Amino acid sequence: MEQLYSEYNRYIYHLCLKLTRNKAEAEDLMQEVWLKVVRYESSIDKVEHAKAWLTTICMNTFRDRYRKNVRRSKHVMHQPEGLDVSLLDLIASDEAGAAELLEQQDVSTMIRTKIAELDGIYRTTILYFYVHQLSLIEIAEAMKVSIGTVKSRLFRGKQRLKDMLIEDARTREYVTV
Repeated sequence: MEQLYSEYNRYIYHLCLKLTRNKAEAEDLMQEVWLKVVRYESSIDKVEHAKAWLTTICMNTFRDRYRKNVRRSKHVMHQPEGLDVSLLDLIASDEAGAAELLEQQDVSTMIRTKIAELDGIYRTTILYFYVHQLSLIEIAEAMKVSIGTVKSRLFRGKQRLKDMLIEDARTREYVTV
């Protein structure tokens, strides 16, 4: 573990700095990355390419942080591609008015209904990732599949969900930008 840290610490810091473009945020992100590495320390022996493994952890940690920030956004239709956000984005902010709160609740209900209509593997993967905020590694472990399979299921699940929402006249306006 110490050898891994001494060999790649500068690389991880520069990658974090490149992603965040802010020294303080880069340091915070780097700390989270190394905490995850420590958490998965038992997996280090199985890793063939340490740099690629660390890069993946760093990128996923950055995405997780981004997702948490996106949750603070006001509405689904303000997000790129309409669906690449957590369902938790639909939780109303304190600043929202009554009409906006009702609309957000309606959209949330419609999206949850459409998610329930997805095939089981896609529904489960989307729920793990967007609702329960599990990392790709955690989903892969829970579902006993590879990370690549998780990524494929997320991509296909989002595509199917988006298609279902576009087909439904009630939800179409919230998906198309």
